[in-house]
Amino acid sequence: MSGTLYLVATPIGNLEDMTYRAVRILGEVDLIAAEDTRVSRRLLNHFEISKPLISYFEHNKRLREDELLQHLLTGEDVALICDAGTPAISDPGADIARSAIEHGINVVPIPGCCAAISALTAAGLDTHQFSFIGFLPREKKDRRAALQAVAAEQRTLVFYEAPHRLKAVLEDMVAAFGEQRRAAACRELTKLHEEFVRGTLAEISEHFAVNDPRGEFVLVIAGAEPPAPTAAPDEADLADMLNELIAGGLPRKAAAKQLAAEYGLSAKDVYAIGLK
Repeated sequence: MSGTLYLVATPIGNLEDMTYRAVRILGEVDLIAAEDTRVSRRLLNHFEISKPLISYFEHNKRLREDELLQHLLTGEDVALICDAGTPAISDPGADIARSAIEHGINVVPIPGCCAAISALTAAGLDTHQFSFIGFLPREKKDRRAALQAVAAEQRTLVFYEAPHRLKAVLEDMVAAFGEQRRAAACRELTKLHEEFVRGTLAEISEHFAVNDPRGEFVLVIAGAEPPAPTAAPDEADLADMLNELIAGGLPRKAAAKQLAAEYGLSAKDVYAIGLK
């Protein structure tokens, strides 16, 4: 019987955010795979956990995959941790999790800190729907193309960014999204110098033009405003359009809802026009 792969979330700064369950699981598994063993060793020592530790990161994941699968397939339990936060989110942990699933191995998440969610909840922007983008391309041309691709997205956008690229990224965001788009730059989350800079993209860009960015950032950007409804046709044209949709197989109620959404009208009124 194969073992279990645990995806264990760790603190993103404040060690008090480690969960009881995470500590227990790390103390029970046979092996821990870590992004940086030096960073993880400090964490494990703090919680008095002594387990075999091997590295698993972007540049050695292909070499390590078979080794980890072998441990799991022979019945050993393995915990995967990254330097901070939840494994598999903008992290090569997603690859070993996928491979384990393909081999019929049980994959269990041990939830905890995630910088993207922590930033989103305190950004002061809409949280009902959001898109996690993660890290943008490093090359300016590719980065601008990636931002243009999501410029019309109406959901809140969440990005990760390094301090040395922040100023350039904010300038590109102003160009892609406009100066007045609301945003929040969230820095050093849960740490001593945690900071939220909220405002328009222009204001945030100006802030970091005179204040040197330090620490890891999460950028939360408001979604685009929905486009203004198309001018509604007159009743006769609306009735013709409704009948066209019905002739195409759409139920009258559904057709009325579709036209109402397209032209910013009441579905009840459109339905009534069709009945005339």
